[in-house]
Amino acid sequence: QMWEEAIALGKELAEQYENEMFDYEQLSELLRKQAQFYENIVKVIRPKPDYFAVGYYGQGFPTFIRNKVFIYRGKEYERREDFEARLLTQFPNAEKMKTTSPPGDDIKTSSGQYIQCFTVKPKLDLPSKFHRPVSEQIVSFYRVNEVQRFEYSRPVRKGEKNPDNEFANMWIERTIYVTAYKLPGILRWFEVKSVFMVEISPLENAIETMQLTNDKINNMVQQHLNDPNLPINPLSMLLNGIVDPAVMGGFANYEKAFFTEKYMHEHPEDHDKIEKLKDLIAWQIPFLAEGIRIHGEKVTEALRPFHERMEACFRQLKDKVEKQYGVRAILSGLEERRGSRPRSMVRSFTMPSSSRPLSVASVSSLSSDSTPSRPGSDGFVLEPLLPKKMHSRSQDKLDKDDLDKDKKEKKKEKRNSKHQEIFDKEFKSTDISLQQAEAVILSETISPLRPQRPKSQVLNVMSSERRFSVSPASPSSQLTPPPITPRTKLAFSIQPNLELNGMSSSDIPDVPPPLPLKGSTADYGNLMESQDLISPTTSPPAHQR
Repeated sequence: QMWEEAIALGKELAEQYENEMFDYEQLSELLRKQAQFYENIVKVIRPKPDYFAVGYYGQGFPTFIRNKVFIYRGKEYERREDFEARLLTQFPNAEKMKTTSPPGDDIKTSSGQYIQCFTVKPKLDLPSKFHRPVSEQIVSFYRVNEVQRFEYSRPVRKGEKNPDNEFANMWIERTIYVTAYKLPGILRWFEVKSVFMVEISPLENAIETMQLTNDKINNMVQQHLNDPNLPINPLSMLLNGIVDPAVMGGFANYEKAFFTEKYMHEHPEDHDKIEKLKDLIAWQIPFLAEGIRIHGEKVTEALRPFHERMEACFRQLKDKVEKQYGVRAILSGLEERRGSRPRSMVRSFTMPSSSRPLSVASVSSLSSDSTPSRPGSDGFVLEPLLPKKMHSRSQDKLDKDDLDKDKKEKKKEKRNSKHQEIFDKEFKSTDISLQQAEAVILSETISPLRPQRPKSQVLNVMSSERRFSVSPASPSSQLTPPPITPRTKLAFSIQPNLELNGMSSSDIPDVPPPLPLKGSTADYGNLMESQDLISPTTSPPAHQR
């Protein structure tokens, strides 16, 4: 399901098919596959695998993995417990470590086998081509693919413990792992080449948490706008956990910890960060409003009381936030996605301005499938292609155009009638000559006792007939057929006083002409060699080569 990689390879292959091999059949099939891949990226939900950091400590392991850390890519829907069980089957004598902190030298130099395994989060590294906000379905691939940096966050408490608010002194110790190659590659695991650690302050942690929450709401709203058939349960749990203070506590804990005069006095350098946190809290309201609107459209009657309670809590939260942190307008991207059609489709169906007449291309593209895509040959009349609702001209102009059109049609009919008269006059003599030529067919008057002609003579007669046939497509050709001269290869003799052109049936002698001298037995098939077939009054002519 890594369709992005398949598209990149397909583009390389398409370049060869189009510009090197000129194999357009393979190119068309490849482009159809690419179109299907792009559609899958937007519509198909792909599972996100987890990544695990595995450390092999102790002298009991082989040298290529001894005291090294590797990042593994788990299988689809594989939990950490299942991955650990699969890992320990390869090293049945290994001992699983209970902590996630780096081990000491005593464990690394021991003779045993110790395996440390915990889940790490891949760090998103978007390609440079995504220079503007894009759909979550497109970005989700790069959250778990083509990643090389992984992080593991561990909470650390510093200072005095505050029982009322645990966020005030909650620091995050974040470890960053950088692998030798991007995952996934030719392997599902690569060695960690560098490790470094950073500390996140409680205020920075609160900013990251609010940003992740807003992104999560926005992404789920986009998914429901793109696919109305998604189940509503995950959306219900997410919205209720944020809106209802009794569930998660909301951002009221941040207000108690950071928005006090005491904290501002002790940490004056955090003024900009506090303002950023307030801005994120204010931006959460329009995201929640859009999510609750979608939830209200898809909620069932059984969950209607739950939705009404959630709306009541949201109204209270909205009044409080807008009063303290200001009002934020909803993002334009959500409004664009709310429509039933993409923006590109809406633009393609926009009609041209009324001051400019419709062109043939615009009319044919807006017409139905049964409408011809170009005007016909009869005067190029565009009226049948234009629906009545597309007319933007006044009625007076339409009447004037109709009068001009009638005049043009009358002129055309008059011109066509003149052409027809000239055509008939030129071809009248040709028709007479054709009728005379059709009468001169010698094969119609041959006696049934006469043997069949050889194929060579039949072809000669057919070619002579084709010479004086007139093609109707070329009126400027020769109008009279050329005179027919008998070929010397014809074996039968014709009386010298007979004319070949215009001969009547009465001029043909009753006795058929004598047969030529037979050269071989294959000339006349299975006819008998009796001299009775030859006229007794005429003698056979001399054999001619």
